[in-house]
Parts: sequence; structure tokens; C-alpha cells
Amino acid sequence: FDPRHYLGTHCYGWPRTGPHRLRFLLESVKDLRETLKRKGSTLVVRKGKPEDVVRDLITQLGSVTAVVFHEEVKEIL
Repeated sequence: FDPRHYLGTHCYGWPRTGPHRLRFLLESVKDLRETLKRKGSTLVVRKGKPEDVVRDLITQLGSVTAVVFHEEVKEIL
């Protein structure tokens, strides 16, 4: 979870993630973790800036050969 997603936007200061969306995200992550656990896997969940968290996970795991990610779509003006 990137803390920046829970701050106000640069337009009007509205929260990017309100309480209902946050509840949905938390329930979805919990459900995904439980589903993976039933299949013998797990889900790593971290809080922090992705650029820091991913780097730390790679260092911790030590044998990472690839990292796949997506970039957030920016506003179209």
C-alpha cells in the first residue's frame, strides 16, 4: 500500500482513496490472501513507497531474476 494514495489530490485536495474504497481494497486483499493460502501460496503485503518496498524485497529474497510492474495512468489534460 503506497501511502501517497491516501493523501489529498493536487486538484481540490480531495482524497484519492476514500473510506469506502479503502474498505473495498482491504477486503479484496484479505480475500486474495485467503484464496492463495488455500492453494498453498501466499501474498506479500507491504506499506511504503513501491520504489523502496520492491527494492527491499529484492534484496531480502536475493534470487530475483525479473520484476514486472505497471505504471499508474496519469490524468489526461
